[in-house]
Amino acid sequence: MKLARRSRCMPVAALWIATTMAQAQPVTYALDPEHTRVHWEVLHYGTSTIRGRFDSLQGSVTLDRAARSGDVSMSVDTASVSTGVPALDRMLRGSNFFMSSKHPQAYFVARQLRLVEERVSEVRGEVTLRGVGAPLTLRALNFGCRTGAGVRHEVCGGDFEGELAQSDFGMTFGLSFTSDRVRLVIQIEALRIDQ
Repeated sequence: MKLARRSRCMPVAALWIATTMAQAQPVTYALDPEHTRVHWEVLHYGTSTIRGRFDSLQGSVTLDRAARSGDVSMSVDTASVSTGVPALDRMLRGSNFFMSSKHPQAYFVARQLRLVEERVSEVRGEVTLRGVGAPLTLRALNFGCRTGAGVRHEVCGGDFEGELAQSDFGMTFGLSFTSDRVRLVIQIEALRIDQ
């Protein structure tokens, strides 16, 4: 009788161990370009705020929940900048700002993700723009993951904010009429790719 009970429990124990081990493995997610945007805003003449975004990007996120760590790799098409003002967009793509013809991509690479109760709370890395690198810390305004309800793959995402200085990348031309400080607000949704 005891042997029969043990044999019935073994498949349950094996399933529990397999599930636990699967959850302990790092998981990689691909950024969903339809639901991921990099928004920016900068104060104009100390009065109103100029806002824009980059519409084309790609990248991935890896989360290691057991180690409470992970990494991010993102590339942004600088020519995809959009403010709603075509003349300003052309200026931003030019030599005084993003230099899109020479530097078509900007990069953000992070190896320091801080997780609190399996939720990403902070991302620390380096952004490269115009071939110049500078540190960037992104703070999570919210973060969550979901499955089910018509979702074929696990989706994780959130809103993050950070701050850069134009002058760190040699963009000083605009400082006569804008603040050096640029606020970033990044919305991210990423799809698990190993399912």
